[in-house]
Amino acid sequence: MSDRILSPDIQSIQVDDLTVRIARSARELADDAATQAQNHLQSLLEQQETVSIILATGNSQLKFLEAIASEDKLDWSRIILFHLDEYLGITADHPGSFRYYLHHKVERQVRPRIFNYIEGNAPQPLIECSRYSQLLQQQTIDLCLLGIGDNGHLAFNEPSVADFNDSYVVKLVQLETTTRRQQVNGDYFTDLEAVPNYAYTLTIPTICRAKKIFCLAGGSHKAGVVNKTLHDAIAPDFPATILRTLPQATLFCDRDSVIDWQLIVSC
Repeated sequence: MSDRILSPDIQSIQVDDLTVRIARSARELADDAATQAQNHLQSLLEQQETVSIILATGNSQLKFLEAIASEDKLDWSRIILFHLDEYLGITADHPGSFRYYLHHKVERQVRPRIFNYIEGNAPQPLIECSRYSQLLQQQTIDLCLLGIGDNGHLAFNEPSVADFNDSYVVKLVQLETTTRRQQVNGDYFTDLEAVPNYAYTLTIPTICRAKKIFCLAGGSHKAGVVNKTLHDAIAPDFPATILRTLPQATLFCDRDSVIDWQLIVSC
């Protein structure tokens, strides 16, 4: 590993094929990720008519989404949006729904060309998987936003179902208790029983096909997750380790989430 000073506030290191950017704080992490995303997308919009983005949800994304939505730097009328996952059977007006989250936090703020949502309460879930798969396959995904779950999941690719060679584009999965409890801790549901047991998710290969991937993991509560992502064996047992095989991926962290950041950047 070697460090590269990009500004007084940001350190950049390489871990296998993964770029890791370390900010001083969660606020600066979000601002850095938003700036990097805006610059990348603006460059693409100078070369092509539209760009396609897959958005993530969750507390790790809040400050980033606020930052990128508040800046009047992108022509959102040329941007097509997708999202990573959604609970099975949940309606779009449920506060725990990712459609609800993204409609209020993003779509209403920036007015994209189109936001293609996974219909969580579709009457025929397998047909919904097929429908959303076809939409994704019609687009080149220019940027995919991610967070990392407490058990290392990306989207809802839990360790029990993650497949680095998955033949599906979108699939239905059973959620682990760790993931369901994380949603309660994030105040999206009142208690564990209220969290659905199943969900739709984009698969690992679908995520990996994105031309650029930004993953955000800040705060001391993510320190263990980041440590495993950077140091564990690359395997579905901890799905986020796949990021270390992706040269197009950047992991945005802060000093609280990278326990040994001073040691790492001095290597």
